[in-house]
Amino acid sequence: MQKVYFKTFGCRTNQFDTQVMMSKLKDYVLTDNELNSDYIVVNSCTVTNGADSSVRNYISSMKRKNPNAKVILAGCGSHSKGESLFEDKKVFGVMGHSEKENINAVLKNENPFYQIGDLEHIDSTIVEEFVGKSRAFIKIQEGCDFACSYCIIPQVRGAARSHKEETILEQISKLANNGFGEFILTGTNVGSYGRDHNTSMAKLLKKMSMIRGVRRIRIGSLEPIQIDDEFMELLTEPWMARHLHIALQHTSDKMLDLMNRRNEFKTDLELFRKIADRGYALGTDYIVGHPGEDEKEWAEAISRVKELPLTHVHAFSYSKRDNTPSSTMRPEVKGNIAKVRHKELTAIIKAKNYAFRREHTQDLEVLLENGKDGIYQGFDQYFNRISVTSNEDLSANWVFPKNVEVADEINKAEL
Repeated sequence: MQKVYFKTFGCRTNQFDTQVMMSKLKDYVLTDNELNSDYIVVNSCTVTNGADSSVRNYISSMKRKNPNAKVILAGCGSHSKGESLFEDKKVFGVMGHSEKENINAVLKNENPFYQIGDLEHIDSTIVEEFVGKSRAFIKIQEGCDFACSYCIIPQVRGAARSHKEETILEQISKLANNGFGEFILTGTNVGSYGRDHNTSMAKLLKKMSMIRGVRRIRIGSLEPIQIDDEFMELLTEPWMARHLHIALQHTSDKMLDLMNRRNEFKTDLELFRKIADRGYALGTDYIVGHPGEDEKEWAEAISRVKELPLTHVHAFSYSKRDNTPSSTMRPEVKGNIAKVRHKELTAIIKAKNYAFRREHTQDLEVLLENGKDGIYQGFDQYFNRISVTSNEDLSANWVFPKNVEVADEINKAEL
């Protein structure tokens, strides 16, 4: 049988989509060696121009290293750059989001193909295994109705639409029966789940928690305006991971306005303090160096960051994304300035995280991943990574470490 290798770029949603494609292969075998594969399926990211470059560079390198392989472009990049890459004969085929469940048939194309499909499709696939994972990613929705000025994702993922509740619950039941205990809800804009089905994220979480074997539920990322009273009532439930990722993107109201965001700092601060008071670690996304971020705005923004009870941050310097409003905004922030600001921001959050970890060394519940040479790593309920040393095979096991050492970058323990 011919061999298929998957290369996944970008977010957790893409990771899930790769699992969907893997589960649909019937007449092919998976390989973890890209150099002896017959097909290389590139599940691409297009969130920035830099992401596009990474995908193009990888495709070019595979054309050199494995020239006989047929390279198939999938993912968000197929909708933004697929046509040009296909016309330039950089890839053998292009398949859009709606085609991934048909991958077994798509790969049978003997001639070069461009099957972009549509942006209205919603998956019905039940994923029963996650290759090489101890935690399961569950995609509950697709697309986004927001119009943030820096973002192209609504253009390549389509409008927000929810997966059917019964499909989600069936998938979780099967994964739980297969030994998975931690579930991470993911999607393009997770917090929008249910608005088109007359339900809500909170209602889904309650039903998920009642499935035998579900031990911990994490939520990929929420918008501040999506956290309502019904959701807040769930924060004390034992199955909720004690970590929420709430996307702020900035702490200057001027910058939030330029970014066409739907949040403002005053209410963000109130929300974060309320959740932190309930024992939660809090993460966020933060864009540094967006056009218009002058010294005054940055000074205000960083002082506000210090007020927030943050423990984690996904910070990145602004990277222009063609065909978005932000790409034409001025004045631009020089790269070296953005780099300094990025370093300042991440240093502050690193110190906050270290202080949080020092205060939370007891009653940790850790799901370990595969280990090597007696050293295993995993995440506790606060989404802090911990390294555990043991003579036993603890792969994919839950452990409750004592005498935790809080190191600079990671917690450590012995069992």
